[in-house]
Amino acid sequence: MSPHAAGRRRVARSVATGLPLALAAVLVAAGTATAAPSGDARVVRTATLGEIPLGAFSNALLPGSVADDHGVELGGIGSDIYPAGREGEYWTVTDRGPNGQIKVDGKKRRTFPVPGFDPAIVRIRVSGHTVEVLDAIPLTTSSRKAVTGLPNQRSRDEAPYTYDAGTPLSYDPNGLDTEGIVRAGDGGFWLVDEYGPSLVHVSARGRVLARYVPKGLALAGADYPVVEALPSILLHRRTNRGFEGLAQLPGGDLVMALQSPLSLPDADAGDASRTTRLLRFSPREKAVTAEYAYRFDPVGVVDPGEDDTSELKISSVVAVGRDRLLVEERTDRAARLQLVRLRDRSDILGGPWDDDTTSPSLEQLEDPAAVGVPVLSKRLVVDLGEVAGVPGKIEGVARVDHDTLALVNDNDFGMTDGADAFDARGRLVDSGIETTVVYVRLPRKL
Repeated sequence: MSPHAAGRRRVARSVATGLPLALAAVLVAAGTATAAPSGDARVVRTATLGEIPLGAFSNALLPGSVADDHGVELGGIGSDIYPAGREGEYWTVTDRGPNGQIKVDGKKRRTFPVPGFDPAIVRIRVSGHTVEVLDAIPLTTSSRKAVTGLPNQRSRDEAPYTYDAGTPLSYDPNGLDTEGIVRAGDGGFWLVDEYGPSLVHVSARGRVLARYVPKGLALAGADYPVVEALPSILLHRRTNRGFEGLAQLPGGDLVMALQSPLSLPDADAGDASRTTRLLRFSPREKAVTAEYAYRFDPVGVVDPGEDDTSELKISSVVAVGRDRLLVEERTDRAARLQLVRLRDRSDILGGPWDDDTTSPSLEQLEDPAAVGVPVLSKRLVVDLGEVAGVPGKIEGVARVDHDTLALVNDNDFGMTDGADAFDARGRLVDSGIETTVVYVRLPRKL
């Protein structure tokens, strides 16, 4: 039996029996929200993940991968959520692991308190008010080594540092900042990543089979196949804002969402823009087959009181029909779910907007539709900011049935930014934000 397969079984056995120091989720009661007015969306169930030390979790999957977890607990599994086939069970995925920012000499440094952390696919069950961990699958390279969550390339990605921002860490071309997840037709999984940005095909045991990246990325040194199959325009993704949403259409095609507008022609233009992009990918053809312009609502509409357009993000896309998607527009405090339809006439792939010399760029257009860009039309399904009991920073959305959604938040592993994130002993000062799954019943069928 391979080490990672044995690790998966140890985690599953520990969760089932409750043996080692809480590798099982602990029941944490949480009340459901007060019912909203008749006809409105409302929370009908709330469940939370208990305390699981991150070092114990990681080392059960890949022995020796984490030497010191600095008191961090398992979290961050709310990067996405996808039905696992049984009632109340879901596949989730962690992001790159605990990370924060500390200013040194007036400049922010990106910290990785647990650099040995390996992103993982985590199977959970929502049972009563508890989120239980049933299984976990570590992501590994062709040589069965951890991919880690560390940045890939100097100059393109942020430089990584230790928890106190005092010591530089090495870049890792295998590193993945995983976000969206769906189950592949071959029994494995498709994931999306923010670094490349990339689309990642992994086996049922978590081994990376292929990582699809933008043409021209020139990622050297990875211990798995890297395929330059995505449009080169994606090289202009904003730092830490690559692909975050992933949906699987009934026919098997995938839809990837860029979290934020591209930095075209520069970062200032991207920060001010409200136009991002969705891409359709054919696993059969191993190619992008369509691209769509998606227009955010004004930031003050999504999050009343917020005036920084760069806070807008897409964190989840969910297929609800042959060509229909739920798209989550959000800030860290509020979110709205929009319904869009992918039409052939809306495809912009290969046109002038995929040429980074086009001026003005798609991202610079004040009103893309007014100059003939076929922006996706959308209809508001629910404003989650107006639904009592929905936590902040919702990153995963799954369809439970015809009128109910499961939502999960990203608790950032309890991390906060700044020098006070860790105490004098180097132990995490936990934010107290829990990983929470809420079921929201909509006022009408999807």
